[in-house]
Amino acid sequence: MSGALEGIRVLDLGTRIAAPFCAGLLGEQGAEVIKIEQPGGGDFMREIGPFVDGYSLFWAVEGRGRKSVTIDLRAAEGQDLFCRLAETADVVVENFRPGTLERWNIAPDRLAERLVTVRISMFGQDGPYALRPGLDRVGIGYGGLLNLTGYPDRPPVRVGVTISDYLTGVFAAHAAVSALYARDARRGSGAVIDAALYGAVLRILEWTLPAYDRLGTVRGREGNRLANSAPLDNYPTRDGKYVCIVAGSDANFARLCRAMDRPDLLNDARFTRLADRARHGDTINGIVADWTATLDARTIEERCVAHDVPVATAYTSADIFSDPHFEARHDLVTVDDPVVGPLRQQAPFPRRAGEVPRAPGGAPRLGEHTDEVLTTLLGMPAGELDALRAKGVV
Repeated sequence: MSGALEGIRVLDLGTRIAAPFCAGLLGEQGAEVIKIEQPGGGDFMREIGPFVDGYSLFWAVEGRGRKSVTIDLRAAEGQDLFCRLAETADVVVENFRPGTLERWNIAPDRLAERLVTVRISMFGQDGPYALRPGLDRVGIGYGGLLNLTGYPDRPPVRVGVTISDYLTGVFAAHAAVSALYARDARRGSGAVIDAALYGAVLRILEWTLPAYDRLGTVRGREGNRLANSAPLDNYPTRDGKYVCIVAGSDANFARLCRAMDRPDLLNDARFTRLADRARHGDTINGIVADWTATLDARTIEERCVAHDVPVATAYTSADIFSDPHFEARHDLVTVDDPVVGPLRQQAPFPRRAGEVPRAPGGAPRLGEHTDEVLTTLLGMPAGELDALRAKGVV
């Protein structure tokens, strides 16, 4: 799918993760992405570790696949410059607090009607909470996910990555492509997309809300197990890893019993049906945990796979790098980073069947493409560019 959006130009005004990730996804589908950054500092992601010789590896991933142009959007001349650039674009992506673009005189109503503008914020562009600040943890809190993550007798635990940012970026990219399709198919105008971080989390809550609406059930934390299914858990192994085994159904449980060389469990009245196993979840999960603790993760996987039992080791990055499936599927690519050179990263996703994903360009240096973009797209003469640079506008 690397060329699906070829000919589409995206202006990325975002910082941190959600909006830049949205723009990056569009770039990985073939769009040209131009990142607008503040002169002198740039995206905050450039300052977040881990670092290699002072260079952010976080930025190396989230800044890839785009050009960097520095423009001071707080200055009138910078605002005018942006509006001129927007005339050449199809999509604008931003994640400032609501009202910021209006204060800078670059709100959607000042720009071309054909533009698709993606506005990402914590609580949306309206409503009583719209102007509140917030980051990922606020999104998973208000979205209802934080309260579901972890064990019932312990405080809530965040997901291991900034999930509300990434979810919002995915939803927003999908909405942008849909708006582009509608614009071009109907020869109509663009759209303004309102994407809130808490809203992306809210959308994935499964049955949580209707269960409260009809049953009064307040869903809580269940840890790695489920009250209505067993055996299911992340089980410890002899070599210090964890394997997730999902054997709740009657068929999968029978397969697991064979993998464990425990056919006797199939004749135990406590484990006959799913409902029985759920009632005796601690017991059957304990039996499985005792078995896994005697074997290495690889052996457990081999036995489960041989008997068609769903299983997965909780992979580390080292496991990902050494797994032949990831290599065969081209799930890692080598990005030519302009600062640290060849850098192995996760590949663009998804892809067309049979397609080998193309490695994105490396994350640009701050302002690396300012001269190129302003002279090529706007025909700006060198003298005008020098004058703007002297004023700190670019």
